[in-house]
Amino acid sequence: MTKNQPPEQHGPLPGGKPLTVAVLGPGGVGGLLAALMARAGHRVICLAGDETARALRDGGIQVRSGTFGDFTAPVEADTELREPVDACLIAVKHTALDAALDRVPPHALGENGLVVPFLNGVEHPAALRARYGDARVAPAVVRVESTRVAPGVIEHGSSFAEIDLTGDAVPRERLDALAGALVAAGPAVRVLDDEVAALWAKMSFLAPFALLTTRYGLPLGEVRTGYREELTALVEETAAVSRASGAPADPAQALARYDSFAPGMRSSMQRDAEAGRPLELDAIGGALLRAADRHGVPVPVTARLVRELADRTR
Repeated sequence: MTKNQPPEQHGPLPGGKPLTVAVLGPGGVGGLLAALMARAGHRVICLAGDETARALRDGGIQVRSGTFGDFTAPVEADTELREPVDACLIAVKHTALDAALDRVPPHALGENGLVVPFLNGVEHPAALRARYGDARVAPAVVRVESTRVAPGVIEHGSSFAEIDLTGDAVPRERLDALAGALVAAGPAVRVLDDEVAALWAKMSFLAPFALLTTRYGLPLGEVRTGYREELTALVEETAAVSRASGAPADPAQALARYDSFAPGMRSSMQRDAEAGRPLELDAIGGALLRAADRHGVPVPVTARLVRELADRTR
């Protein structure tokens, strides 16, 4: 497949060999994927703190989903990875990443264990490659609304769970194998050849949405009407940085996507702000500003919003 061809959808692996998969951060996204993989017959080891690990060992993961059904999947759980795995899905917030990685020592992954980060932003792959090696890190982008309401209890609210899997230095057959296992478990998965384009496609959508809904404490519907001029400017700035970084971007298409979503939609950064949790401001807004600076792209609206959000969280 070349970069000009549409990404292909993947089906189940021939033979269906079960995988051993670790999940670092069994929250909304990680918990849903862990439960789906376990239900599909894979061995799943969730990595978390003592209290959460104990709850998962005792009760498994309960999923409530209109798409995948309501079910409970038994999983293993530990506070640290202690044996080789086929893949380690990293689903913690960027603000907790450094501390969480202590649970996954590089030597414990084994010879062929992939590290698959489901993180916001565009800078984390470089940091993970420095720790685990280039050929191990396969960045993923996920589109899903899924929330942990209690340890081991996941509510999947969207009608979809879509994953783009990439990794410039990872052998294609390893990406295909993981994609096939994920598809057989439930999510729709594409393997993309262009890692930069995949990560910036998510960033180009996420940054305007997260920064504006969090800055004004409003759902998307009120932002796109009451703050349309700022939304348009932010989308155009983000698209310009994306293009300068080597990824295609279409501001008009991005605005059309925002207009198509339910008016009550809220960003995860906004929910974190409302709950008093640390914000992924540096991973999203900070990374966007640093990329703009590297490429000499003016982003005055982005800079102002990041500054105002930083002032509010000091």
